[in-house]
Amino acid sequence: MKIKELRLKNFGKFTNKEIHFLDGMNVIYGENESGKSTLYTFIRAMLFGLERGRGRAAAQDAFSRYEPWENPNYYCGEMKFESGDKEFLLSRNFDRYGKNETLVCLEDAEELSVKDGDLQMLMGDLSPQIYDDTMAMAQMRVKPGMTLSEELKNYASNYYATGDGELDLAAAIDYLKEQKKESLHEMQKQMEKRQDKREHISQEMSYVWRDIHKLEEEQAHLKEEIEFRKVRERESRLLLKQDEEEPKHMIDEIRPSKWRVHPLEILAAVLAVVLCAWLLKRPWNYLVAIILVLLSSIYVWNRMKISKKVEKTEPEKILEEITPQEEKIPTDRLKWELERNALELGDKRVRYSNLKEDLEELDGISDEERILNAQAEARQLAIDKIQELSGEMQKKLRGKLNDRVSEIMEFITEGKYTRLNVEEGLNISLLSEGRKVDIARVSQGTAEQVYFALRMAASEVLLEEELPVILDDTFVSYDEERLESVLEWLAKSGKQVLLFTCQKREMKILSEMGVKNCNYIKLQ
Repeated sequence: MKIKELRLKNFGKFTNKEIHFLDGMNVIYGENESGKSTLYTFIRAMLFGLERGRGRAAAQDAFSRYEPWENPNYYCGEMKFESGDKEFLLSRNFDRYGKNETLVCLEDAEELSVKDGDLQMLMGDLSPQIYDDTMAMAQMRVKPGMTLSEELKNYASNYYATGDGELDLAAAIDYLKEQKKESLHEMQKQMEKRQDKREHISQEMSYVWRDIHKLEEEQAHLKEEIEFRKVRERESRLLLKQDEEEPKHMIDEIRPSKWRVHPLEILAAVLAVVLCAWLLKRPWNYLVAIILVLLSSIYVWNRMKISKKVEKTEPEKILEEITPQEEKIPTDRLKWELERNALELGDKRVRYSNLKEDLEELDGISDEERILNAQAEARQLAIDKIQELSGEMQKKLRGKLNDRVSEIMEFITEGKYTRLNVEEGLNISLLSEGRKVDIARVSQGTAEQVYFALRMAASEVLLEEELPVILDDTFVSYDEERLESVLEWLAKSGKQVLLFTCQKREMKILSEMGVKNCNYIKLQ
């Protein structure tokens, strides 16, 4: 694949800007803010699209940074490129509301589909990640807290293990281990929670069982008391029936009635009246007689009134005094207590049965624990698989990458470093005059040259389609001799090179070298 032409219809600071490239070296130069980064971003946006971020991050993403200064709704461009001896025209509209893309073969006017993967097929299944790792190369970025040699070691080790310099294999494994640890920790918490729940249920079951035992004893006592009352009631009825059959005088002897007046009392009253009438003088005899008659009448009436109350016999009074208080409770009340007891006992038994079922369920592993355990096992399996695949990838790539990186390093260092090795412990070293030199001991410029050699070798080993090399101020730390060697290697490689720079020394060296097919593009 080779890029032939760019048309920035409305992108960043450019409007209707056309730029043509040759197959060999293309140097795009200009002062700061002349549009080099805009052009560098435009190429990537044409190949992979440009998405707008969300939230606060959208204000500083590439979409917002390169949104046209004028007429932002017209946010588009075109790229003409060659692939497989055919030329294609790729058009994109990046506007958030009118977003679309078209791909047309200029040889036969066939319209292809970007969404269906036709563009990716023409690029040899190039992904944005591989693009950033191989063909597009800026000055080496160093993460905070890392030295240049450490970053290079991490980048190279990932390349050798996965074929992707940005895929941090060690970080991925550490992440999976941390996730596994969290799953196991959460599972332990669930197990402790389940154990606490089991203890709580067991304790509650003991309380419920104690209540059931107490209610059963109370129920047995109530049933016994009611049965005793029934027996005694039957006996009382038999006695009452026998009493009704006995003569009346027998009843009076057993329980004399108090309502009748004794004959002697009547005789005494009559004699008192007669004596008063005979002995006393008139008219006092009549008055006293009348008073005696009235008193006798009151006495008889009072005796008849008292006699209406059924008085208990002495044996009955004694029996009442020695009867327990429980036996004085009405039988209906006892029956109500028995019903209440039965209902409460039934509820307690149901509660005990439910608690027993809950306890049996807690004896096994819960669904949450099963899921967490499965997650932990899956993450361990992923760790094992990653390590296994990375080992296989290392075996496949190590030899090829080592050889090709070594060839490039030997060329650009003019034979000073003849070999680059990535050892089992992922330690990177260079061989210089038969002496092994650790990557941490070389200069920043040499480390960046190793970085360059590694990416160039990776693009040749990993990519099926030959792609342009896009360099954005990559050689800032290179001295003149190393820069000349790198430019010579690029010129001889036959690759299409798009070199973005704010300096003129690259053009000077290329001119002095007499490199043909060199295209200089000045941005203003």
